[in-house]
Amino acid sequence: MRDTFLSALNAVQVLSAILVFLLGVGFLAVVFMYIVDVNQTSHAIRRNFPVIGRFRYLFETLGEYFRQYFFAQDREEMPFNRAQRTWVYRAAKGIDNTIAFGSTRDLRPVGTVIFVNCAYPILETDTAPTSALEVGPYCKNPYTTDSLFNVSAMSFGSISKPAVLALSEGSAKAGNWINTGEGGLSPYHLEGGADIVFQIGTAKYGVRTPEGKLSDEKLRDVAAHEQVKMIELKLSQGAKPGKGGILPGEKVTSEIAKIRGIETGEDSISPNRHPEIESAGDILDMINHIRDVTGKPVGFKSVIGAYGWLEELFDLILDRGIESAPDFITIDSGDGGTGAAPMSLMDNVGLPLRESLPLVVDLMIKRGVRDRIRVIASGKLVTPTEAAWALCVGADFINSARGFMFSLGCIQALQCNLNTCPTGITTHDKDLQRGLVVTDKAERVYQYSKNMHKEIGVIAHSCGVKEPRHLTRMHCRVVQSNGQSVPLNELYPQPV
Repeated sequence: MRDTFLSALNAVQVLSAILVFLLGVGFLAVVFMYIVDVNQTSHAIRRNFPVIGRFRYLFETLGEYFRQYFFAQDREEMPFNRAQRTWVYRAAKGIDNTIAFGSTRDLRPVGTVIFVNCAYPILETDTAPTSALEVGPYCKNPYTTDSLFNVSAMSFGSISKPAVLALSEGSAKAGNWINTGEGGLSPYHLEGGADIVFQIGTAKYGVRTPEGKLSDEKLRDVAAHEQVKMIELKLSQGAKPGKGGILPGEKVTSEIAKIRGIETGEDSISPNRHPEIESAGDILDMINHIRDVTGKPVGFKSVIGAYGWLEELFDLILDRGIESAPDFITIDSGDGGTGAAPMSLMDNVGLPLRESLPLVVDLMIKRGVRDRIRVIASGKLVTPTEAAWALCVGADFINSARGFMFSLGCIQALQCNLNTCPTGITTHDKDLQRGLVVTDKAERVYQYSKNMHKEIGVIAHSCGVKEPRHLTRMHCRVVQSNGQSVPLNELYPQPV
């Protein structure tokens, strides 16, 4: 008994000594930080409030994570609010997405979209499957698909290997395409089995010569893959119009460098535009060259600001012949997303899709090229509401990047450019990638795509049309500054 007591006493003494030591170390650390803070000249808060001022940085960091859970209301957060994210999460998990009691969506703000239900909605027995559309009728290998909702451009590099695999596998199961982004065609895009849109950015990654020119040989190699259905020439993107792609050096692994044809660990900076494109004629020349080399449909992606160049382009198409036209145009929104972009561009440059989409569609109708060129809409279209609106305005297809990122588990941590993404989507840190289990997330990608198609159909049937492609501008209204809503066909009357 005495020995047990002495042992316990010794343990208490040892623990007390350790505690005193730790307190001493802590005290010395506080004293050291106090001396440093008082004497440094770079930070006013730390100089005036030594030690305590350091908590400011901790609270700033934690605020990014806690704000969306504890302080922001369901529909007030940017770039995507909690209601939007929750809808995608539930759709991706394939669980019930109905709500009760009443909507939390305020229908009064200017720009609010309201669909016009009809007196005699379509019965389930009378609905029709989404009709398929052909892209590239004048090329050797046209592409025909009935998929409305597809994965927008995300490069291997900006997103991780398991993210690409999950997107590819889930898309293959859902029947939608996946866009490679400008980072080149990786084995992981192919491995999942989905249809692929290969994007050529201004740096020509994956199809470039050592000098950065377009390599016809490498282009043929890419197009030789049956899964590669279309080629997209990227002129600009919504998050950074007038600026090339940016991949920080810490995300340029040896594998990514090999696929892109650049050096490992160096910042991957694309030119602000294709050096060989300076006019509408140059655009058509390159599109037709790529189409001749690959035999696949070719189009371009652009965010819209100035639009006189489009009028010139459409007029030139009529002069050269309708077969010279791009097979599709992807219109990106000025509020689109990306892994890294200057805030000055992301916040202030480029028209939002709600303005640019009807503008471009109407220009195409006016110039008589709308039936020849397919229109793909991209930019914050993550729920059925936004997607159905785009179809009403005139889009043929919808692309979404961040919607599919949410389906993979993205929590909007805003860490895409830092290689520290906590969900493993935009990082090449193996420990963080471990959380993204491909088989599980591929199923969520599939469920999200399936439920998007289903719910877009629900809106269409309520409006009295049998399938989403029959939606028109008369089926949608937009709230104006006087509090009244106006139908899209009055707000944007189409040219006769």
